[in-house]
Amino acid sequence: MSDFFSAFADDLPRLGSGMWVTLQATVLGALLALLLSFVLGLMSISRLLVSRGVSRVVVEFFRGTSLYVQLFWLYYAMPPLTGYELTPLLCGVIAFGLNYGAYGAEVVRGAINSVPRAQYEAAVALNMTPVHRMRKVILPQAWVQMIPSLTNLLIQLLKCTPLLWLISAADLMTAIEKLRSRTGETLTAYVTLLVCYFVLAYALTLLMNLLERSAKRRLGLASGGRSLLKSRSAVTAPAAGGAR
Repeated sequence: MSDFFSAFADDLPRLGSGMWVTLQATVLGALLALLLSFVLGLMSISRLLVSRGVSRVVVEFFRGTSLYVQLFWLYYAMPPLTGYELTPLLCGVIAFGLNYGAYGAEVVRGAINSVPRAQYEAAVALNMTPVHRMRKVILPQAWVQMIPSLTNLLIQLLKCTPLLWLISAADLMTAIEKLRSRTGETLTAYVTLLVCYFVLAYALTLLMNLLERSAKRRLGLASGGRSLLKSRSAVTAPAAGGAR
């Protein structure tokens, strides 16, 4: 074990570089997923049949196919077909964004539909345009309900980043794996990796809890300091109010 931690100290620059790649894949993938979540989620509640149809096809395709296969397709299959070769990190960002964006679209759709019908009627009575009432009335209320589920998706995305190792990305998993191969300390290496991912996941959870508390305060909802430390359930909380 002492040999492992001695090698760990010597390899800190490489490990730091691997951590940076993992963080980049997580943050950029999450931003792409968030963008697609809102685009596809809003399309799914559109009055246009074509818009709803396109959203449903995209969501079901990326939810119904493996992230593992999507990642491999982007890295290995797309270059021969298109003539363009993406870097491993970019492949990861796109694959994570598309896959988790499809799941996030359902979160957005459900949260918007859970806003009480009376809120829509009040916005119409105030002569608000559809864009204005969505931005000022509906989304602020729906956003609070989205955050817990989006937090779960963000943590799941982080936990999928070790897949980058399979396409030769120099992420944290790759750095630890090389260290394990050199020292032969399998147990210590993977325990260290578990701890690293736990710390990252918990830090992201605290940030999302802070974001949720801020969103609730804007709506005048009470939120104590303990809300920052609360855990996340895999089950989405029942939405308040009637469906749209």
